[in-house]
Amino acid sequence: KSANPQWREQFDFHYFSDRKDMLDIEVWRKDNKKHEELLGTCQVDITALPTRQTNCLELPLEKHPGSLLMLIAVAPCTGVSISDLCVCPLADPSERQQISQRYCIKNSFRDIKDVGFLQVKVLKAVDLLAADFAGKSDPFCVLELGNDSLQTHTVYKNLNPEWNKVFTFPIKDIHDVLEVTVFDEDGDKPPDFLGKVAIPLLSV
Repeated sequence: KSANPQWREQFDFHYFSDRKDMLDIEVWRKDNKKHEELLGTCQVDITALPTRQTNCLELPLEKHPGSLLMLIAVAPCTGVSISDLCVCPLADPSERQQISQRYCIKNSFRDIKDVGFLQVKVLKAVDLLAADFAGKSDPFCVLELGNDSLQTHTVYKNLNPEWNKVFTFPIKDIHDVLEVTVFDEDGDKPPDFLGKVAIPLLSV
């Protein structure tokens, strides 16, 4: 019951330069009967924002009255990355040498918080559950480590999808568990669960 709501909530997104550059924002209204109504939309071009500073934006809602006040900060992603299998970071001998030097025994106490990093190659899945009426699924894979969450693209109408992606995570706690979950994309509805595996870092 407010025309001037204040949320004061913070959201963190991993943004990669090869992805969509527009941040889409929707404002919705919900009443007690669970009826929802769209109050307006707006977009932010991430590439146009200065980096390493907090940008205060007042965005008018398209085709609707009102505006949205936001603070957006674009900062470099430390350690988190997604790449294709053919440009795998550890495949470069010079980069591998730098990493070995960085984590050698004599540098153990140079940065206590820099425990290391985890590189995961997500190749494919086999014989997945059919979640659609046509006997197929639209699977994608989500990887979670600590507070970091990354995901593959969706392979449509396939029970044996191949993703061939490389994910790199910074490790903040050696006792963390890597959780790998496969979902079926279901349009505007929440995705269907197809399976999950948990891998403790200490087991790697």
